Amino acid sequence: MRLPLQGGLPPVDAVAGAVVEIACDESGFSGTNLLHPATPVITHASVDLCAGEAVRLIAALRSGFRFSPNEFKSGQFLRSPAAGEALEWFLAALGGRAHVHLVDKEYFLVTRIVDLFLAEPSYAAGTRLTQEHRPAALTLYRAGRSAGRDWDVFLAAFVELVRTRRRHQPDRRVLDRFFQARDVLARDGLGAPAADVLGGLSRAGVWAVLARLTGDDRSIPPPLEPLLPALAETVLFWSGGHRQVLVIHDEQSALTASRLRRLQQVLADGAGASPVRVSPLAGLVTVDSRDDPRVQVADLLAGVARRSPRTGNLQPFVSPTSLRDPQR
Repeated sequence: MRLPLQGGLPPVDAVAGAVVEIACDESGFSGTNLLHPATPVITHASVDLCAGEAVRLIAALRSGFRFSPNEFKSGQFLRSPAAGEALEWFLAALGGRAHVHLVDKEYFLVTRIVDLFLAEPSYAAGTRLTQEHRPAALTLYRAGRSAGRDWDVFLAAFVELVRTRRRHQPDRRVLDRFFQARDVLARDGLGAPAADVLGGLSRAGVWAVLARLTGDDRSIPPPLEPLLPALAETVLFWSGGHRQVLVIHDEQSALTASRLRRLQQVLADGAGASPVRVSPLAGLVTVDSRDDPRVQVADLLAGVARRSPRTGNLQPFVSPTSLRDPQR
């Protein structure tokens, strides 16, 4: 017996007007364990195929390249003797019909430090709507990576700091460890711009945000959840500024109705000069990937992109607003 699906925010009314329906899945999701060396990247893929097109694409892969049903995952797909030819065919078939948003988890953590502690926490964090915060994050990320172990300790201390549970007040011992790691890192000679970013972190400011997190202030996005900004960027891409997007997504417990409503409102607020301020996110319906061939195609694309992000013929699909250092 299958359990009820988790997450989602189906449209209250029938979606009218200009709308595109996309199917999405991710690869590399590791929960709050964002520093696991085996999965440094998460990819969020989307396709605008109809179910019949997805069925035919999967059938063509299986018949033309002899993939059996239990091989239709990116790991087995890429290890197949026919992988090169099959991948070229697969990507050609998806030309203009698919999109991949890539998130470097380490860089994501740095953007969270800036977005939470040096700006006003918002569900727009990590998206193109808060691009003004990216220079500080990029400066710290590039300089910090040269610091070796001290950089790793600093990021791990941040993860521990914001991996909160609801309690009466934040743990000052965890706060102390974060600032101790900050001070050690600052002594590594990262350069003035990165030092300025680290110096902008104040105990009072960080404590105030932690108090809101432990007090269950739901206006703050979950600090260790990269899927929400990835979904926002996916919606903004497919919307193109002139249509709504209905998302069909593989089940994800992180995509709760409460979080999606907040994201929906943030995207509406970012709709620019439109007097109506209609959110580009029309709604999100969760499905079991076993039941939706479109999600299976998105899953395969996400897995291929995560394992081979620098493959030349994948580049047209990868979002230029992906959350990563553009020089890497």
